[in-house]
Amino acid sequence: MSDLQNISLSSSQLSVGYKNGKEKTIIVENVNLSLKKGTFTTMVGINGSGKSTLLRTLAGLQNPMFGEVLLQNLPIETLDPEKKAKQLSVVLTGQYISKNLTVLELVALGRQPYTNWLGKLSEKDKVHILNAIAATELEAFKNTACHALSDGQFQRALIARALAQNTEVILLDEPTTHLDLHHKASIFSLLKTIAHEQQKIILSTSHDIELVLEISDEMLVINNGKATQDTPKNLIESGVFEHLFPANIIGFNKENQRFFIR
Repeated sequence: MSDLQNISLSSSQLSVGYKNGKEKTIIVENVNLSLKKGTFTTMVGINGSGKSTLLRTLAGLQNPMFGEVLLQNLPIETLDPEKKAKQLSVVLTGQYISKNLTVLELVALGRQPYTNWLGKLSEKDKVHILNAIAATELEAFKNTACHALSDGQFQRALIARALAQNTEVILLDEPTTHLDLHHKASIFSLLKTIAHEQQKIILSTSHDIELVLEISDEMLVINNGKATQDTPKNLIESGVFEHLFPANIIGFNKENQRFFIR
């Protein structure tokens, strides 16, 4: 498979931001991104750098200011919602979901793009649902109401719903918010395993830069309105993390891959 065939989500000269009336405010500009199958990529940057805005634009949830997003080499805005839902799934922080649903019921929602207008699940749908629950190690909780889950278990259930949707691309916005270190590491390890074993494209935003430095295949670093994509090793060697925070307050040690207060 050629590199071009291996790329399912990309952007070209993409600028993202928001409109206020006729005024456009650009937050991140000229993003040329290529995400490949079987790769776990994380997007990092300081608060307010535009991570969520860029992720939502890549997901087709908001329009770009300039440039374009391509899904399977087609402009994402040209795809009808049903077709897009079979190629790309999104896990958003703060998205309203009834926690009265059981894990099984929540994960089953991922099959909505494939069910008929009655929402009846086929045997194939049921296989995808159970496989997603197994992949996220939630078999013991499948009949548990979501309100009875821990935060980490609920995040796994949301990931399972995206897996049940059976899309090539999965985008996640801060999936480890409010989790402790152990559960953050667990979620990121799970996402990397899924990307590798199921040949998915997984892109997740994160504030935990040191943690994802150790586990990401590639990273997208947003700084001063620009986005740089590369492997963690190459990004460290380029010195990009040394300029991520005010240099007079926070430094970065390349040797141990840690930030420190000056």
